[in-house]
Amino acid sequence: MQKLIVFTDIHIKEPGETIIGLDPSERFSQALDQALDRHPDARAIVIMGDLTHHGRPAQYARLAELLADVPVPVIPMIGNHDRRDAFLAAFPDAPQCADGFVQSILDLPHHRIITLDTLDGPPYPAGHHSGRLCPARMDWLSEALRSAGGRMPLVFAHHPPQMVGIPGMDAIPLADGAEVINLLRSHPDTHLFCGHVHRTISGSIQGLPWTMFKSTCHQGPLDLVTVDSSLSTAEPGAYGVLLLPQGGVIAHTEDVGIDDQTLSDKASTSH
Repeated sequence: MQKLIVFTDIHIKEPGETIIGLDPSERFSQALDQALDRHPDARAIVIMGDLTHHGRPAQYARLAELLADVPVPVIPMIGNHDRRDAFLAAFPDAPQCADGFVQSILDLPHHRIITLDTLDGPPYPAGHHSGRLCPARMDWLSEALRSAGGRMPLVFAHHPPQMVGIPGMDAIPLADGAEVINLLRSHPDTHLFCGHVHRTISGSIQGLPWTMFKSTCHQGPLDLVTVDSSLSTAEPGAYGVLLLPQGGVIAHTEDVGIDDQTLSDKASTSH
């Protein structure tokens, strides 16, 4: 089985700057080192947006430094905390579609990896964190799905088009989510992966299966009442590992910085 490593919401800031007391560069570096050490055979790494915290050139420069020696192909995406022009200035070779959006297709033997640009802007109104797929991006997605050639579509979007039951995050979703869900549902076997929420969650919407992964930095609490998207907790960071058997996908999540002690006693233990 081929394998993908997935990070999301890494929120890189300038060196020494923190988020709720956590250094996002240090946390991402730790996650990246662990993932590459345990999964050097990964076909690619997907980073599902919010690459930086403010979309500043210095933050993208810092990210470029962190990725400079990675031996696995990296597919970057952008989220609501990113700024497209600043990102492309720092990563001029990043994949783009014909309309200039940061979107890409990677064809594997049995799967088509489709990454989307859900950033709503420019302009970027202060405090605006919802996402959008404009008609051009929707047309691109439709063609990417249509031309998959029998491969299973794995679609990656920073903003979720579906509700997750956390009011603060449900207030800043993908604005045209119903249209996106209907399009994905029209292509059987599609699996949707999202970030944005900073939690590991899975579910289905109208028969469409979806999976989310935690941030490598700060996490969102399981608060089903408060309408505040800024709530954060210092739980361990995590990354995803996708195994890709023919006709399916298996999604694992791995916390970072947890002591890895594997014990075996064949005479007395079993799962």
